[in-house]
Amino acid sequence: MTLDRRALIVSGMAVAAMPGLARAAQMPPLPGDHVMGSAKAKVQIVEYASMSCSHCAHTALEIMPAIKKRYIDTGKARLVFREFLTPPADLAGAGFLLANRVPPARYFEAVEAIFAAQHDMFQTGDYWGGLLGVAKRFGLTEAQLEATLNDKAALAALNARVEAAAKRGINSTPTFYINGEEFVGELTVEDLAKAVDKALKG
Repeated sequence: MTLDRRALIVSGMAVAAMPGLARAAQMPPLPGDHVMGSAKAKVQIVEYASMSCSHCAHTALEIMPAIKKRYIDTGKARLVFREFLTPPADLAGAGFLLANRVPPARYFEAVEAIFAAQHDMFQTGDYWGGLLGVAKRFGLTEAQLEATLNDKAALAALNARVEAAAKRGINSTPTFYINGEEFVGELTVEDLAKAVDKALKG
């Protein structure tokens, strides 16, 4: 299933995967990073996620709220959210283009809204309708959503971020780095808490 003809982004998507090595250190900032929490936090949680990944949706909706309350809101950790594309890439890319179109202060709210709509979009195959519903919640019209999904500069920037992730070795989502230590796959609250607590003691 794909977006309808009004959203001509599919051919411009770049999905790549290259081998790489994890580095045991906090990761430097990159263009396009979205950060939640204090820059002074001792622990850096870097998450590579895809808007079309059901495991990422579960993480965003069921796992991260507890981590946010326990570590991010208390200033112990900060979340650095980075984009990646997994199949269906048209939905993943469209979701990120939409999230980046809303005011920056509402980026994470938009990400959660798209993840919350993901299941219904998969069930119905109506990606356009699902994204339009989210867009309208953030004050965007259908014409504005169409323009957003056909923004060549925004798409090129997204593809550059995905290619940078692939060069690092990211090839599945979610992938986390907790102060540089790599964790691949869906983690429980307890898994993440254990890793953050370890980093806090380090």
